[in-house]
Amino acid sequence: MCTLEKRGSIFFLTLTGDGADEHRLNPTLIASIRSALSKVKSQSTRGTALITVAEGKFFSNGFDLAWAKSSSGGSPSEAINLLRHMVTLFKDVVSDLISLPMPTIAAVTGHAAAAGLLLAMSHDYVLMRRDRGVLYMSEVDMGMTFPDYFTAVVRSKVSKPDAVRDVLLRGMKVRADEAVVKGLIDSAHDNGEKAVEAAVRLGEELTKRKWDGEVYAEIRKALYPEIIGVLGLTAKPIVKARI
Repeated sequence: MCTLEKRGSIFFLTLTGDGADEHRLNPTLIASIRSALSKVKSQSTRGTALITVAEGKFFSNGFDLAWAKSSSGGSPSEAINLLRHMVTLFKDVVSDLISLPMPTIAAVTGHAAAAGLLLAMSHDYVLMRRDRGVLYMSEVDMGMTFPDYFTAVVRSKVSKPDAVRDVLLRGMKVRADEAVVKGLIDSAHDNGEKAVEAAVRLGEELTKRKWDGEVYAEIRKALYPEIIGVLGLTAKPIVKARI
């Protein structure tokens, strides 16, 4: 599950659980995240930001395949249908983040794999601890193709073709310092606490600008035309300048 807390001008969305929780994305967790993002959007004002963090050794280990298997009644085809259902549900989380009227920051405090990595990359900024955790798109190793919105986000957010290749076609497990070099994340920090502290500093710096959230969201959408096309979103021109 997840919790939502506001401290000053910053919303903190925290994926919660015991120390061994992998924060796998099943319909329950996806619904919880979407509910939190809806509250953030409804409570947004000029000069707010969102930071997403996670408890334990995982940021998120992707879709909950164990849930799909256990809920399928032993039918492989039904398990695949349930996986497709999660893919569809999670697409709305990505849409929510791309449309959120404020800066967004992911503080990756543990492993981020598959859909868990995409969750992080759907934020404007990604900060990561260097002492533990990897970024990993596991689909090629598992024999699965990528949903169209996965590849759209990776292509749009990562400017280096060799980095896209290594992540999607090689299933490379990337640690924080290398992830900075490859352009997958913005910065690496000594441990989870330092990563969160850096995220807070960045959030406070951004909120001081008091940007109009609606304008910010529309600029973000216009920046990533492939993503909004795949998600079915539209960008609209907005002028609120004092002219």
